[in-house]
Amino acid sequence: MCFEKMMKKLDVTDIGLIKLSVFAFALWLVSFSQSFAAWVQSVHPIWFLAIFVAAAVRPFYRAYIQK
Repeated sequence: MCFEKMMKKLDVTDIGLIKLSVFAFALWLVSFSQSFAAWVQSVHPIWFLAIFVAAAVRPFYRAYIQK
């Protein structure tokens, strides 16, 4: 099955649940691996904010600004 057909079957709730599951997996990964937790704590928080902004720009533009 092609990716576009799969995505068309998903609604807002499904996308939100996917995001929540990825967030929970990331928290599990940090709590499970001491070395990964140490790396996360050693990185300056602005880098995570920059990654967030870079990842959110295109969807935000396509959803709210583009007509």
